[in-house]
Amino acid sequence: MSATTAKTMTLNMGPQHPATHGVLRVLLELDGETIVKATPHLGYLHTGIEKTAEDKLYYKVIPLTDRMDYLAPMSNNLGYVLAVEKLLGIEVPPKVEWARVLLTELTRLNNHLVWLGTHALDVGAMSMLLYTFREREMIMDIYETVSGQRMMSTYFRIGGLAYDLPPELNKKINHLLKVLPGKINEYEDLLTNNRIWINRLTGVGTLTPEQAIDLSLTGPVLRSTGIKYDVRKAHPYSGYDKFDFDIPVGKNGDCYDRYLIRLEEMRQSQRIMRQAIDGMPEGPYMADVPGVVLPPKQDVLTKMEALIYHFKIITDGFKVPAGSFYQAIESPKGELGFYIASDGSNKPYRMRVRPPSFINLQALAPMVVGRLVADAITCIGSIDIVLGEVDR
Repeated sequence: MSATTAKTMTLNMGPQHPATHGVLRVLLELDGETIVKATPHLGYLHTGIEKTAEDKLYYKVIPLTDRMDYLAPMSNNLGYVLAVEKLLGIEVPPKVEWARVLLTELTRLNNHLVWLGTHALDVGAMSMLLYTFREREMIMDIYETVSGQRMMSTYFRIGGLAYDLPPELNKKINHLLKVLPGKINEYEDLLTNNRIWINRLTGVGTLTPEQAIDLSLTGPVLRSTGIKYDVRKAHPYSGYDKFDFDIPVGKNGDCYDRYLIRLEEMRQSQRIMRQAIDGMPEGPYMADVPGVVLPPKQDVLTKMEALIYHFKIITDGFKVPAGSFYQAIESPKGELGFYIASDGSNKPYRMRVRPPSFINLQALAPMVVGRLVADAITCIGSIDIVLGEVDR
């Protein structure tokens, strides 16, 4: 072999690797410890959710959305039900809008707490996982109080909510909003000025604004480059235009900026939740649309007309006017979009999801090429992927 011949080594990272946040396989080509090329390989968790939805009645698709990004089930529910409601021309009551905002911001907190704990664990700060899961347990308790489930909540419905908000919700939310700010300050005390944390994240996984736009990145990964784009502000939905909050942005586009942005997003989510819980309107928790929205349980037990509507909806579903609609929301990971095409039947003709985890994963290669293997771990964590959403 001549002296000028380059010799590289191929290394499989994953699919079973604790730092790939699921069954992701990254094929790394290395020159020593320096990454020359990185190719993500997907499909180990493929569930066919989009195709399965085409064989389900519209309301039966909602539980499928929980299983994509299982750290943000209510965000997934919201994107889907909003798209169907637009096709049906349904306007939900104000209480439903505010409740959805409250619970999707609670979901953002849940997602970011898991992200922070696991990301810190990836780079060696093992105790952070115990701190963040301590606070996440409070959120899981609220999830269970509202929906009866700790994770796969399936709480939002086409036209409203599954049940009215429970009376004890205010007390639990207020307790969380009282405790959490001090806990986030605790996380910062442990990490933000920690020299090891700074060295592992600063200047690592850097992206330019031009790269971020070319790759269609959204969420904290995009905002770390200085681009102030958030669907909640750019294209408000579910009443977000009535809430006052800021969009944190970075300037360096590196892993450290993505960390700081998510911390500030947690504070902004608490700010939105405070407005939502204090200003929650009174009124019904479901729109009054017979034949589409299930009647209240009490009416089903006492009124024949309600019993008939309930039976028809459960057995045959409801028909959605022919047409198509794309609804985007700002999930914890970025722009989550649902495109639904209807042929006028009681099942979606086509459902296509724009998953932020999948699209943001494109940024991995430009982040890690020229860096060390250890930096690949940091970069994967900073993107914040969930393989259930990547593979769908």
